Amino acid sequence: MDTPAVGTVPARRPRARALRWLPDVVLSVFIVASPFLPAPVAEFRPTGAVAWVFCLLPVLIVPWRRRWPIATLAALVATFGGASVAGTLSPGAGIAVAVAVFHVNVRGPRRRALAVSACAVPAMILLSLPATFGSVFDPRVLQFGLIAAFAAAAGDGARSRREYIAAIMERAERAERTREAEARRRVTEERLRIARDLHDTVAHQIAVINLNAGVASSAIDARPDKARQALTTIRGAARTVLGEIGDLLSVLRSDDEEPTTAPQPGLDRLGDLADTFRRVGLDVTVRVEGSVEAVDGAPGRAAYRVVQESLTNAHKHGAEHRAHVLVAVGDDAATVVVTNPVPAEVPTADATGSGFGLAGLRERVAAVRGTIEVGPAPGGWKVDARLPLTKERP
Repeated sequence: MDTPAVGTVPARRPRARALRWLPDVVLSVFIVASPFLPAPVAEFRPTGAVAWVFCLLPVLIVPWRRRWPIATLAALVATFGGASVAGTLSPGAGIAVAVAVFHVNVRGPRRRALAVSACAVPAMILLSLPATFGSVFDPRVLQFGLIAAFAAAAGDGARSRREYIAAIMERAERAERTREAEARRRVTEERLRIARDLHDTVAHQIAVINLNAGVASSAIDARPDKARQALTTIRGAARTVLGEIGDLLSVLRSDDEEPTTAPQPGLDRLGDLADTFRRVGLDVTVRVEGSVEAVDGAPGRAAYRVVQESLTNAHKHGAEHRAHVLVAVGDDAATVVVTNPVPAEVPTADATGSGFGLAGLRERVAAVRGTIEVGPAPGGWKVDARLPLTKERP
């Protein structure tokens, strides 16, 4: 499969090179043939050896227009003038001048090309006078100047079209790069969202399983009933976390644009969340000021996660197995404050549960344009989040 692809590259180069020089060949044939063709005007036919030299000399000059465009144009204009002084209006030299003017306008800077064209067109008109011996308004005098003017306009139009196409291609490439960057950004955001959801799904239940496993192992001989209760809690937590992970995986593997998922918990499930922690030994006091129904959508989900993560850290790192939750709902914002004591012998900096939980909380709160403060407070540790209420609920 690779051999033909490699072999086709050299085959295209001679063809491209031949197509590049094809206009030069056609122009050279025209320049050579023009003195021999029947002419409707006598001045188009060379009448002496000097005129023949000037009529055929453009064949040697035209190929250099790519390397030295302005010098080539000047030489061709001089050749046309020499033929005119010799009594011949050479069509081949005139067409060669028009081709050089076109090339200058296509390849060179626009300002310089316009200046060169403004000099070449009058020069062609003036240099046609010696061969016609007429007035400047004689059609034979104007025709080669007009041809050069049309060539300049065509060259400028071709350059404008090329620049326009290049600008379109550049904008298309920039748009493609922007789409790729946007796709990468969305992938990164989706990864962060999945990581946060996975942490919120697993961290609390794993903490419950870990703590109850310790209770069961220490009470299995002295208090079998307490060990049995701890094992029941472990089984329930394991069932819950497996079900939530299964729901998350079903969403990730779904091909639907809008997969059906269970609704995300909000503050309407705050009582159930507190009961879950009470069952594992954390004394949770909840106080609500205002109506939690006003905190729905993204702010409600963020508030729920703030409480869940704060109580999980209080259960894992706090002292006295108690925590206090305050939810105050105002007209434009909801405030969630969770406080809990910390062990006196443990520095407060270590009571944060310094993993990805608090980082995820900050990201969730920032996503709804809220603010969160986490740090030591009198008698313990405090998490204080302020979540603005949106007018349009997601």
